[in-house]
Amino acid sequence: MPFTAKLTIATRLMSRLLFTAGAILLVVAGSRSSHAEGNWEITPQSEAALERGLSWLAQNQGAEGNWESNDLGLVSMGALAFLADGHLPGRGKYGQNVERALNYVLTHAKPSGLLNMADAHRDMYNHGLSTFVLGQAYGMTNDARIGGVLERALKLIANTQCRDGGWDYQASVQENGHDLSLAVMQAKALRSAVDSGFEVPPEVIKLAIKDVRDHYSSRGGQQNENDQQREPGQFTYMKGGGNPTLAMAAAGVVCLQEFGQYDDWRIAKNMEIIAAHVQQLNRAPNRDGRPGLPGGAYTIYYVAQAMYQVGGKHWKNGYPALRDHLVACQVRAPGDIHQDGCWHDTQYLGGPPGDLYCTAVACFTLAIPNRYLPILQEGKIKQYQVKTKE
Repeated sequence: MPFTAKLTIATRLMSRLLFTAGAILLVVAGSRSSHAEGNWEITPQSEAALERGLSWLAQNQGAEGNWESNDLGLVSMGALAFLADGHLPGRGKYGQNVERALNYVLTHAKPSGLLNMADAHRDMYNHGLSTFVLGQAYGMTNDARIGGVLERALKLIANTQCRDGGWDYQASVQENGHDLSLAVMQAKALRSAVDSGFEVPPEVIKLAIKDVRDHYSSRGGQQNENDQQREPGQFTYMKGGGNPTLAMAAAGVVCLQEFGQYDDWRIAKNMEIIAAHVQQLNRAPNRDGRPGLPGGAYTIYYVAQAMYQVGGKHWKNGYPALRDHLVACQVRAPGDIHQDGCWHDTQYLGGPPGDLYCTAVACFTLAIPNRYLPILQEGKIKQYQVKTKE
């Protein structure tokens, strides 16, 4: 489903109020209300898998609300899984779980606005993920406590942007950003805030767009944009063509969509790559022999969002394949609360952190058709459709 309409801040605020009131009634009543376009988006199997995943997250969360992790980004993703299914802080079946997770993030926010309590090398990963989730939570609750932390977090993103438009792992200004994976984290955080009524300096967006486009590489190594359009290519982890993964193809699309560059020719080229991969999804064992997600949760997270944002055939043809793949990969171990209902990562993370992140990503993906999150409901943002000189 692509973004289709521009909303004023006043309209956004009213929409959030109406949305929040409706969601509260649904959760308190214990019923679900799907905004799915049809049976092709949601199946009984996917609904059951989502509920098992949320149950696993709830049972394994712990009293502090952080799943024994000091990575605020991972804790935020746990909260996002519940929010994506319409569960609000302090209300309904998983209300306490959402509240504990968000409280853990808010409590550990630094005076500078930084949302990271792990080592400094993980500053902007944790910060970007957490800021994005707080933006969604604020859009669903209008909680002033969340809003204050969110505002400081956004200022930090703007103030740590590198001179080439990207971001470094650490929260400090450098000459050049490190890679596209850091840029997409901040892109989602900035767009999440815009959807919740916050303003972001246009110069930050303009420079970030240039940096994202600089991560596109043609197969033949062409530098001229006209030449690049005539041959295959994709977004890569590093500028100059380094590490052209599926995750980066999707991350680049997500960045351009979040920044309002809906007509950029690079989107179509990367969507062709994504479509080809999604249709070839198969179950594959992870390290310990249990079903896992080939490519890892990180890849699934951006592929799902790229397909949804671009919409049309990419969403209608691709999402059922991705959805059924997730259902097939879920761990089933009845009676074992530490395993039953979770998902394992096969690439980037292992152990409890990997289970938390992978399960949160899978639940978020399965809940997308419900369209509870503000970022899944908003229209095009014309104010950020700026053109950058190549």
